[in-house]
Amino acid sequence: MSIAHAESVYDRRVVFDNGGEPSRYFNSEASSVSPSELEAIQGRLPTDHQHSRTPPDGLRLHWTSRSGGDWRAVVKVAARYGRRFEFDGNAVSLWAYSPEGLDSDASPLVALESSNGAATTSVRLLKPGQKLAPAVWTRLVLPVTGFTNLFGMTDVERFTLQKLSGVAWMQGLDDGREHHLFLDDIETIDVPTNAPVVRETPFPSAPTGLSAHGYEQHVDLQWLAPSNSIILRYTIHRSYDGTNFSAVGIQNGGLNRYVDFPGVPPRSVSYRVTAESMDGIVSPDSPVVTTSTRPFNDEELLDMVENGCFRYYWEAGHPQAGMAIEILPGDDNLVAVGSSGFGIMAMIAGTERGFISRSQFTERMLKIVRFLSSADRFHGVWPHFLDGRTGKTLAYFGPFDDGGDLVETAFLIEGLLTARQYLNGDTPDEREVRQVITSLWESVEWDWYRKSPTSDFLYWHWSPDHAWYISHPLVGWNETMIVYLLAIASPTHPVPASLFHTGFAGQSDLAVRYRQGWGRTTDGDHYTNGHRYMDIPIDVGVGVGGELFFTQFTFLGFDPRGKRDRYANYFVNNANLARLNQTYCIANPRHWAGYGADCWGLSAGIHSGGGKPIPRDDNGTINVAAALGSFPYTPKASMAALKHFYRDLGSKIWGIYGFHDGFNASDGWYEEVYMGLNQAPTVAMIENHRSGLLWKLFMRNPEIQPMLDALGFHPDPDGSGP
Repeated sequence: MSIAHAESVYDRRVVFDNGGEPSRYFNSEASSVSPSELEAIQGRLPTDHQHSRTPPDGLRLHWTSRSGGDWRAVVKVAARYGRRFEFDGNAVSLWAYSPEGLDSDASPLVALESSNGAATTSVRLLKPGQKLAPAVWTRLVLPVTGFTNLFGMTDVERFTLQKLSGVAWMQGLDDGREHHLFLDDIETIDVPTNAPVVRETPFPSAPTGLSAHGYEQHVDLQWLAPSNSIILRYTIHRSYDGTNFSAVGIQNGGLNRYVDFPGVPPRSVSYRVTAESMDGIVSPDSPVVTTSTRPFNDEELLDMVENGCFRYYWEAGHPQAGMAIEILPGDDNLVAVGSSGFGIMAMIAGTERGFISRSQFTERMLKIVRFLSSADRFHGVWPHFLDGRTGKTLAYFGPFDDGGDLVETAFLIEGLLTARQYLNGDTPDEREVRQVITSLWESVEWDWYRKSPTSDFLYWHWSPDHAWYISHPLVGWNETMIVYLLAIASPTHPVPASLFHTGFAGQSDLAVRYRQGWGRTTDGDHYTNGHRYMDIPIDVGVGVGGELFFTQFTFLGFDPRGKRDRYANYFVNNANLARLNQTYCIANPRHWAGYGADCWGLSAGIHSGGGKPIPRDDNGTINVAAALGSFPYTPKASMAALKHFYRDLGSKIWGIYGFHDGFNASDGWYEEVYMGLNQAPTVAMIENHRSGLLWKLFMRNPEIQPMLDALGFHPDPDGSGP
């Protein structure tokens, strides 16, 4: 079943729908100046589960305005990496509820803010003479024409609703009385300027094809969207007896999947779904479906997690390119080259586990390799991002990011070579996939990215317009090890094996300064480390070794077991880095909420403060893939984390594409956001732990063993894994 994704009508309309955290809304600010009072929880607006227009919650404004004081609250548009879309409409709509009623004089002031730094003057929420009836949800519409720009702003600074970044509430008259106002479903809408509203679409029909699959703690729901109307949102209704239904959640109208956590298993539970059109018309109910949850054993939990995260690449892949989107929600045409390589490996695991058929995977791979063959390349190297519609470069990180990205290309090639070994059948489609992969692999000019024939390094970027302007040498220990391995293994454009020792593991002044600048320490600045941290030895790595994705990205395909080079056994080193990460989280020197033996994993991701197991780079954010992508290294600790993440936190951090990118219990950040670079390591490394599948496939490529021999890898049976 196809799942819509990413930018939709919903993204371009909805400012606030649900809080996501039981007590406070992360994307808000709330403060007051005495003697006025405004209820706030850690500087944020409270959420309220007893008063909402759509489930499960709304926002609570609880204030008392007094002479000489002030209060202010802002509901902010989620400002996350990868979001580029703008809002549609010419007015802001919101739903308001006052238990005791509210008149105009007592209503707060409201203003609008935009991402270009502009803001409007404030107006009273209720017009003169307007009242909110007690205990009734009422829709309020605030046309932009009712606001004016702040005095003195230039045209560039003027407020525009398309760049809306927040809706602010402020103290109005100092009446000295306590007030409660509940807010929900803050959206941008179109209001007529002259002509009356003309309905152009029919009432939405009921969603069809509803299915429900029960797991241990959650139920996975899917349906087909009505074809006769543009849908803003869906509402999910749950029943424990098949008769009495309650609304329990809503879903973006661009998606037709939902996850519900109905309670401790076993549970028999029924569902139905309604659709709501852009103008607020609700469809009839879908047919009812019933399923049940039950306790799962460890193998079933692993299947469930692999399947959930695999769906990010299978269901949310770009429709034309077949490749992974960088981040969801986000720009739905921002195809990520490196993430797509990892996604290919996740789809191989999904095929082997029976989530999709071999023919389905082959068809997807044909789409991917055909797209890649015609996409922009620079001496055989793809850029970091491609436009999924055209295959053209998207210079997302600035004007100099308009050429080849050797690191992202290496991640992609790692996945392609794994697929070349997996699709080994004698069919026209599988033969074509293998042939195109070989052609793409052999066309990568790794030696060009050496910058000069005498260079000691490979370089990250090259641009046809800016040449080596970025000039970023690849120096390890970090995620770029796979670049050197593939460059040395290349059958057509290789670099000498010595480049690994002068570049990635280099001891030159440039390499040492690079590591010192990155880590701000001399520990490991010569590549090898040799220190113990929390009584755990680290052979290779700067300081405490960095983020855990260093132990994953190269090693989704490259099997580090049972071998070592002159510097380390990388399996042992990776396992020690994962153990150190967990040990740091147990020690929890910054006293963040939730950290412990079963809640650990610091690495790069959304909302990460640096992702390293040191206080300076730890802001309380747990990256789920950090712990789950360590399964081969720390199977018991990773399984404990998986069970805690799912059984204790699942309703907050498990969604339609498996676990969210991360969470922060101290900040109350549980946003449902997924990043392509982090979903696949969970799938791939769980599969490598279980079967070694991806390791076996990648290492089977004929170019790999000669590369290992050239680098001096030799057997090390003490590092064969747990």
